[in-house]
Amino acid sequence: MAIEYLGLSEINGPLVAVEGVRGAFYDEIVELVVEGKQKKLGRIVEINNDYAVVQVFESTEEMSLLNTHARLTGRPLCVGLSEEILGRTFNGLGQPIDGLGAVHAEVVRDVNGQPMNPCSREYPRNYIRTGISAIDGLTTLIRGQKLPIFSGNGLPHDELAAQIVEQASLGDGENEDEPFAVVFAAMGVKYDVAEYFKRRFAECGVSDHVAMFLNLSNDPVAERLITPKVALTAAEYLAFEKNMHILVILTDMTSFAEAMREVSAQKGEIPSRKGYPGYLYSEFAALYERAGIVNGASGSVTQIPILTMPNDDITHPIPDLTGYITEGQIVLERSLHQKNIYPPINVLPSLSRLMKDGIGEKYTREDHQDLANQLFSSYARVGEARDLASVIGEDELSDTDKQYLKFGTAFEKEFIGQGKDENRSMAETLDIGWRLLHILPRGELDRIDTKILEKYWD
Repeated sequence: MAIEYLGLSEINGPLVAVEGVRGAFYDEIVELVVEGKQKKLGRIVEINNDYAVVQVFESTEEMSLLNTHARLTGRPLCVGLSEEILGRTFNGLGQPIDGLGAVHAEVVRDVNGQPMNPCSREYPRNYIRTGISAIDGLTTLIRGQKLPIFSGNGLPHDELAAQIVEQASLGDGENEDEPFAVVFAAMGVKYDVAEYFKRRFAECGVSDHVAMFLNLSNDPVAERLITPKVALTAAEYLAFEKNMHILVILTDMTSFAEAMREVSAQKGEIPSRKGYPGYLYSEFAALYERAGIVNGASGSVTQIPILTMPNDDITHPIPDLTGYITEGQIVLERSLHQKNIYPPINVLPSLSRLMKDGIGEKYTREDHQDLANQLFSSYARVGEARDLASVIGEDELSDTDKQYLKFGTAFEKEFIGQGKDENRSMAETLDIGWRLLHILPRGELDRIDTKILEKYWD
C-alpha cells in the first residue's frame, strides 16, 4: 500500500522537499495532490536520509506547505510507445497535445534509458543525405553518428533544422527504401517557432514520419530537462525494436543547459564554469551517447543536436563540452549570413570525423573524398588571398590569387549557398564541386589522385 505524506517542508521554485520518506529512490516519480483535487507530477532529484527533494514538472504557484500531499509511485518516469507516435505531437513529458487522443502503447519504457554497451555497438557506416551540399559534400552525416550544429542567436538554425527534417533520406541508392523516420525535440522554443515547425512539416507532407516533442518557453523548466530523454527513448524504440533508421534533432541544447543551471542554483549546488553545474558534461554525455548502432538490430539512431553559442563564443562550456563528446560539428558563420548566404555554414571549422567511413565507391562516389579534400584546401587558400588583398589591394595580387578570390565567391554562392527548398542529390553536390574547381588552374589541384582527376576533370 502506498504511503501518502501530508504537507511539504519547503518550496523553492520548481523544487519541493518532503520529510520522513521511506524506500524512495533517485528519479522516482512522485504524485503531488494540491487541495485534494489537482494532481501534479514530479521526480526525486535528491535524497538525504528521510529527506527527499522533488522536482515538479508543472508550476508550483498553487502549492503551499500545508495544502499538498505527496505519494511515491515506486517507478521512474515512463512513456508508452508504439509506431503510432509517428505523425503525432507531444509535450515534453510525452503526453499528446495534438488533440488526437492517447497513443495505444505496445510497450512502456523508462525515459532514463540504459547505457549502450560499447561491446554491442557496430561501427557507423553509410550516410544520411540531407540534400544540403555543405553537409553532404564536406561534413557528411553518417548513420549512428552524433553531429551537432553550432549556431548563434539570429542565425537561421531553425530553418536549417526544418529543411533537414523535410529532405533527409537514406541516400540515392538501393538503401533508400529502408524504413526511415525523424524524431524532433524542441526545448524552450517560443510559440511562433513551434508553430513554424508544425506548419512547415505539414505543408511539405513529411509529418507522417515525424514524431514531435515540444517544450515551449513558457512551459516548466523541469519539463525541459526531461524532453530530450523522452525523445531519445522513442527513437531507441523505433530503431532497435522496429528496425528503423531514426534521425533525432534536438534544439536547442543551450536551453537545456540553462534549465540545468537554473535548477542547480535552486538546489544550492556549487557552480562550475559560467555558473553551470559541474555535471553538465555527464548530462550531455548521457544524451549524446544514446546514438549509435547495436549488434543484431538493423536500425540506427543518428543525432543532430543544435545549440546556440552565447556571444558566438565557440569556447563557451556548452559547445566546448559538446565538442568533446560528439564526432565533429557543423558551424554556422555570422559573416556568411550577413552576405545573405543560406545556409551560412563555415566549412573550415566544420568537420565530420566519421565521414571517411561512410563515403566513397561503395556508398557515394569514388571521387567524393578527394574532391572534399581539394575543396577544403582551395577554400582555405581563399582566406589567405583575401587577407593579402586587404593589405596590398586586389590589383597587386598574382593571377593565381585572383583566381582563388573568384573561386571563393563562387564557392560560397553556388556550393554552400542554396535555396531553402532546394534538395540536391549527392551526384549534384559533387558535380557542382567539380565545376567550381575549373575556376582554378589544373596545376593547383594537388589533393586529388591523378586517376580520379583524369576521369572527372572533363
